[in-house]
Amino acid sequence: MVIIGAGLAGLVAGRELAAAGVDVTLIDKGRSVGGRLATRRIGNARLDHGAQFFTVRTPAFQARVDDWLDRGVVRVWTRGFGDEDGHPRYVGTDGMNSLAKDLASELHVETSTMVFAVRPNEAGAAHRWRVVIDDDTVREADAVVLTAPLPQSFALLIDTVLGERDAHDAPTDGDTDHGVEFPERLFRTEYDRTIGLLCAVDGPTAISSPGGLQDPDDVFSFIGDNAAKGISGAPAVTFHAGPTWSEDRWDDDPDEVLADLIDAATPWLGDASIVESQLKKWRFATPRTVWPDPCWVTADSTIVLAGDAFAGPRVEAAHNSGLAAAHALLG
Repeated sequence: MVIIGAGLAGLVAGRELAAAGVDVTLIDKGRSVGGRLATRRIGNARLDHGAQFFTVRTPAFQARVDDWLDRGVVRVWTRGFGDEDGHPRYVGTDGMNSLAKDLASELHVETSTMVFAVRPNEAGAAHRWRVVIDDDTVREADAVVLTAPLPQSFALLIDTVLGERDAHDAPTDGDTDHGVEFPERLFRTEYDRTIGLLCAVDGPTAISSPGGLQDPDDVFSFIGDNAAKGISGAPAVTFHAGPTWSEDRWDDDPDEVLADLIDAATPWLGDASIVESQLKKWRFATPRTVWPDPCWVTADSTIVLAGDAFAGPRVEAAHNSGLAAAHALLG
C-alpha cells in the first residue's frame, strides 16, 4: 500500500492500515512530515506557520485527542478568541508539527521524495498500481491513497484519468479510461491561498490575551502570538493574510510583499521590534468547496482520495478523512 502525502490525513490512514497488518509506505515531497501541521524555528523562537489550533466535534477525533492529552502531546490553548464559547482550542504542546511526528512514529515514511505519476500496472502484474517517482524509480502497490490537495492528486492521476486525450481537458462524470471514473466536481475543487508572515520579536506584543486574533483587520485572517500560545520560549508572532489579500499579492515581488505585511503587522507588535522575519506561502491553504463524504473511492477500491477537502476543511476533517480512507480499503 502506498499513501501519497504525509500530512494529517495520510499519517492517520497509515497508522490505521499498519495497525491492521498492512505493509504501508508514505511518500511526501516535503523535508518532514506534517503538511500544514507545520512548525518552524527562527533563532530561539518556535512558530506554528500552518494550522494554528484545532477543535473537536466528533467521537472519532475525540478519542485521538484524549490519547494525546493523556500523553501530553496536546493541551488546551483557549476556549475562544474574544468571547469564550466553551469549545477548547487545542495546540500541540511543542508546536502543531509535534502531532504529525507523533503519528509518524513507527511508520515507513519517505520524505523529500517527489511522486511524478500514478499509473496502472500491466495486466498480470503482481500489483495493480505503479507509483512513479521523479527519479524514475517505482513503488508498486495494490492500492494508493492520495491525500495531497486535489489539484495535485489529479495531476498525478492525469494519465489514468485522461488516457490518450488532451491532458488539459478536465475529466467529466462517466470517464472510463483505464476503468477509473472521477466526479468532475472533485477535479474542479479550488483553494484559497494564504501568505504568512513569521516574526521573531524582541519583547511582548500588543496582542491581547489569549494571544490569538481572528479577522482582526482588512489584511489578516489570523494573528497568533506563539509565546502566549505556549509553544515558544521567545517572543514570536505568526500573521496569516486573508484569502483576498493573498490572492491579490500572490505573484508580486516577495520582498515587496514582505515589506507590506510588516507594515500591516507593526500596529499589532506594540513596542516590540522585529528581530527576524520570513515569508511563507500556502498555495492550497483552504478548499473553497467541500466534498460531503469523508473520502472518495474508485469502483474497484484501489484508489482513494482523502484530505481536508472531504467533510472539512479543518484539522479534525483531515483526521477523520484519513480514518475513512483506511476503513474503505480494509473493508
